[in-house]
Order: sequence, then structure tokens, then C-alpha cells
Amino acid sequence: MHIVIVDTSRVVLKVVAGLLEPQGHTVDVFTDSQVALDFVTYTPTVRVMITSLEVRPLSGLELCWSARLIAETNRPLYVITMSSARNSRNLAEALDSGADDFIEKPPGAEELHARMRAADRLTTMQSELIRLAETDPLTGLLNRRAFLQRVRDASDRVGKHGAMSAILVDIDHFKRINDEYGHDVGDTAIQSVSRVIADEGIVGRLGGEEFGIVLPYRSMADAEALASRLRLLVEAMRIRGARTPIRLTCSFGVSEWTESDTIEAMIKRADIALYEAKTTGRNRVISAASDLLLARAG
Repeated sequence: MHIVIVDTSRVVLKVVAGLLEPQGHTVDVFTDSQVALDFVTYTPTVRVMITSLEVRPLSGLELCWSARLIAETNRPLYVITMSSARNSRNLAEALDSGADDFIEKPPGAEELHARMRAADRLTTMQSELIRLAETDPLTGLLNRRAFLQRVRDASDRVGKHGAMSAILVDIDHFKRINDEYGHDVGDTAIQSVSRVIADEGIVGRLGGEEFGIVLPYRSMADAEALASRLRLLVEAMRIRGARTPIRLTCSFGVSEWTESDTIEAMIKRADIALYEAKTTGRNRVISAASDLLLARAG
């Protein structure tokens, strides 16, 4: 596991890290609690934070509280407080501030390793619960709620003036596929398309046979080129039917992030472009860059 240790004493940091690293853990140590919090915030691989109560500039209790807020944003994080003055009040305050566990300082090797095994079990379970809550069960892609949240997070990183683009994808004549070949074949069609698009940016199944792709830091031209490539890949694909292979095509709508934009507006423009692609022949890529589509979006 990736573990962060926070203490004002470099000796304590060395001792605790020396107990953990031989067990195969990745350990980062900090004497400054604010720097430690920043590191944990922007390093999602960290699964355990061990902090003394006697740290600064943030106190150990403040650090626990801040770490708990991070953990509540769909991220597994186990927080252990460490103090040389163990008493019921310290323990209660630490747990009330968001800590999961409490150990004496310096910890014994056997106790520390047992705490890490408990942390591993809990964070593994949390990771699985998060995965199940965010994942579309048929395709393994993000579900609609998780997709939109990831896109919002990406828009915060990109900023108002950054580049970002969106692609909406819809399987052509999907109802006909279900009616003629059965829902099992329809599910196979959805899974097959999802595999083609799965590794391209932030990808989610938005419902039924519709998918979304968002490309942070990439322009409209990049999105158009990707959509054109994906269209050809889907067109060349065949899925197994009862008698003969079945041909699939998809329609694509493309839009881009604009200054002072919202996620909803960007996706709405892509949706309008997708509708245009569906109504003008299908199996094509339409961009929301034209004046006509922009006017419809308004």
C-alpha cells in the first residue's frame, strides 16, 4: 500500500517507515502537516495516512478532519492517529475528527503490521464498493452519474480558458437489432461498441445505446478526428448473429468547451449534433461548430 506518515520528529518518521517499507509498502514522510495534506489530496494512490496529534501548522485533529473530507469524495483512505499520550479523551477526539484508528507512539512492529492489514482489508472493500457504485454493469464503463462527476472534475482542472471536447455516440438502428436478433445480441452490440471506445478519455454509458466521451485538454479538431476513427472501427466490426455476422454503425456528435461554459451546455451541443447525424443518414460525425447547430443549442 501507499502510506503517508506525518510527525514533527524525523526520528519517529524513520522508525515507523523502517517498520513498513520491508513489508513492501510505499512510504512518504512529512514533518509539515499542510504539505502532507496537499500531497494526499493530489496523490490518489495513497490509501493510509498515519499522523501524530502533535503536528503543525495543521494540528493532528485538523489533519484528520481534512483527510476525512478527501475520503468522502469517493476515494478509499484509512486514517490512523498516533500519540505518545494515549488516553480516552485523545482517542475520542481523534475518532470524532475522522480517524479510523489510534496507536501509541512509537508503535510496536506487531501492532503496526496488524493495523496495516486491517487498513488493507477496509480500503480494498471501499474500493470495490466505489467501483460498483460508479460502473455500468453491462459494459464496465462509468455510469451516467460517475461520468458527469468525472467530467466536472476535469473541467475544474481545465479551467474556463482551457481546451476540452465532447463526443456523444449512439448505435444506429438499435431497436431493430433488438427486435430482429433479440436482446442478447443487443447487449453484445452495446458491449462491443463500449470496447472500441473504452480507452479514449473519460468514457461512460449514458443510457441505453448512448455513450459519452470527454477529452480534457483536447480541441474540437482532436475530437472530430477521434470520432471519425471510431466510426470506421465500428463500421468494420461484426458481431455474432444466429446465422450470419451482424454489421453495426454508430452516429457521433461533437462539441467543445467554450469560455464560461457549463458541462451541461457542452454536452447539450454534442447531443444536438448527434441528433443531426441521426436524422441526416446515420453512420456519420457531425460537429456542433456550425452556426445552425449553435443556434439550435440556444
